Amino acid sequence: AAKLFARAGHEVAVSNWRGPASLSSLVSALGPKVKAMSPADAVKFGEAVLLAVPFRNMEKLPPGDLFVGKIVIDAMNPYSATGQVMDLGERTSSEEVAKRLPGARLVKAFNTIYWRNLDTGSRPRSEDRLVIFVAGDDRGAKEVVTKLIDEIGFAPIDTGSLPDGGRRQRPGSPIYGRPLNLAEAQKILGRR
Repeated sequence: AAKLFARAGHEVAVSNWRGPASLSSLVSALGPKVKAMSPADAVKFGEAVLLAVPFRNMEKLPPGDLFVGKIVIDAMNPYSATGQVMDLGERTSSEEVAKRLPGARLVKAFNTIYWRNLDTGSRPRSEDRLVIFVAGDDRGAKEVVTKLIDEIGFAPIDTGSLPDGGRRQRPGSPIYGRPLNLAEAQKILGRR
């Protein structure tokens, strides 16, 4: 994702829990628009923040108050350390993230696409672009995320509110983990 956003002209910060020095080879490979930071500094830096950490490690996220007012893209899925989908009852993983980050402008996206398809599937201006699904309750935040998805060469599709759209994007759903183009995705969602 960092490579795609930098290629689209955005300034990008990447982070992990091992520290900025551990990302030096990645930053070097991705070019001058990408810099490594601590997780807290990356949240402060970004207008939009992409959460791509294991859901089971959510407690390691920077303090929730750093996310207030930020567009937060939740790419996490509720997998346990053994690779099993965690039972969250009626709640979606994004609803759990929203509880952890009150005041964030949360959008569920990038969680249904396999990372290799994200890495190789960008097709600017192609009718056969792969889809990235978007769900959320903040219309303005969804518009920003939709624009970002389009800028990196994918077709955004809105699956609805955070609860309803998040359920459509759950692991095991018909749209999860499948490289779908726009026509295929709309057919599965019953829009054609």
